[in-house]
Amino acid sequence: MSRLTAEFQRLYAAGPDGSVLALVLDVGRPSDRDLLGAVWRGVQLDLSLPAPGIAIAGENSYQLWFSLQQGCSPDEARAFFDGLTSRYLSDVAAPRIRCLTEPPAVPAEVKEGQWSAFVAPDLAPVFVEATWLDIPPGVEGQADLLKTLKSITPQEWAVAMGQLAPTLPQDLAPATASSTPDASGPASSYALATGFSDPRAFLLQVMNDATVPMALRIEAAKALLPVMATP
Repeated sequence: MSRLTAEFQRLYAAGPDGSVLALVLDVGRPSDRDLLGAVWRGVQLDLSLPAPGIAIAGENSYQLWFSLQQGCSPDEARAFFDGLTSRYLSDVAAPRIRCLTEPPAVPAEVKEGQWSAFVAPDLAPVFVEATWLDIPPGVEGQADLLKTLKSITPQEWAVAMGQLAPTLPQDLAPATASSTPDASGPASSYALATGFSDPRAFLLQVMNDATVPMALRIEAAKALLPVMATP
């Protein structure tokens, strides 16, 4: 196994249960480095996430590659993308944005003589006019770029989702008191382990349980914010 393959699998391979570990935000048509740069800086400064990878994707677009240490459900991935686009890309036409949970092969020849590749942040502006390489990128150089990237931890994910919650569309916003199911109603279709003595452990399980409604999981993430801020 090459170093590049090993680094790619470390960051972006699917989880053993099929959970999503790679979230790829593709912005372009036409390409706009300033738009992507705003998201790249924002997720670090506003959401306290590690720097995502940057790729020139051909097709006149750039990509941000997010890696999750612990997989998320498709609903969580959608909520994350919706939060990012609402917060940073609200003025961008929908056809210019693609949200991918199955990472494409990079590097790859996307068209004849046009290769996608991961690039360093300071070199990304060089490719505004042509978001590709004319020749295959060096395998060792690509591996070195991926080696510097870190996956988002469950704690960082909880904080980010809590920060993004206020910007989510109505159908993904946290439930209000009037929409909370009546405890006397029918039994829920999901069940959590009982006997928790640590509130943090309970909230983390709720947040990461794909069978729990997204609104409740976002509420758990918000509740974890002050907890995660405490050493």
